[in-house]
Amino acid sequence: MVETGFRSIITDGLWNNNQALVALLGLCPLLAVTNTAINGLGLGLATTAVLVSSNATVSLIRNFVRPEVRLPVFVMVIASFVTAIELGMNAYFHELHKILGIFIPLIVTNCAIIGRAEAFASKNNLQRSLVDGISIGIGFTLVLVTLGGMRELIGQGTLFDQAHLMFGEVARGMTLKIEDFPGMLIAILPPGAFIGLGLLIMVKNLIDKRVVTKATTQTETSEGAAGVTT
Repeated sequence: MVETGFRSIITDGLWNNNQALVALLGLCPLLAVTNTAINGLGLGLATTAVLVSSNATVSLIRNFVRPEVRLPVFVMVIASFVTAIELGMNAYFHELHKILGIFIPLIVTNCAIIGRAEAFASKNNLQRSLVDGISIGIGFTLVLVTLGGMRELIGQGTLFDQAHLMFGEVARGMTLKIEDFPGMLIAILPPGAFIGLGLLIMVKNLIDKRVVTKATTQTETSEGAAGVTT
């Protein structure tokens, strides 16, 4: 029963209730910083760290916070972790921190984080809240990296450019480049972010529709075979 519950939480976070593709939350930073895969990865990992930390804390204090003040308390918890992570990024990933700029402190206003704190962590134990935070964070990060990679590849013909900002000088050789590809400027401009996100949502919906159709066909086939047997 517990395993089934955890499996459902993970599936919802990564796919069925992906905050970017289904709930459509956190779109402001998602659309703004995903002009490269590394920018998306940096913001995604920071958001995941805040999600996990805030979910765990809210779960631990949920029985001690009065209902009248729970939202202000949750916001203060989230803001505290965002401040700590911002200071850490400024210290250890200074150049990446400068590129992401205002969108690191704006994690405080990410509706996905306060939404999970209110809808899930405040009603569940520590283990389930941690799994939810990790799953939601990874699902959000995967969308950020995928969208950033698409826009970077189409826009400037590279992939994982400036990887050294996150992984150090050893990662300078990680950059993949398409030779003699001029790139399409629209991909790294704001319209490219909206188009790319729309394409990702379309692909997800097509996959979901195919899965449902396949499951329905298999059910009908099984019922038909059972009818013939009887």
